[in-house]
Amino acid sequence: MQVSWGELGRYVCGAFALYLVLEGILPFLNPGAAQRLMLRMSQMPASQLRWGGLVSMAVGVGLLWVARNG
Repeated sequence: MQVSWGELGRYVCGAFALYLVLEGILPFLNPGAAQRLMLRMSQMPASQLRWGGLVSMAVGVGLLWVARNG
């Protein structure tokens, strides 16, 4: 399967737009909870944040693989 650069750009922009929508749900619906969450995250050690980011990326790649390959 070959994808042109223009089509790839549309996919990346669409994925980023979806990311922004999903990221904005919690602050929009419950700004107090979003503030508490950010406060707790700011007090976490960097290593714990890195592991959380790694797990999040792995789950995202897994979900993307399932979505693309069924």
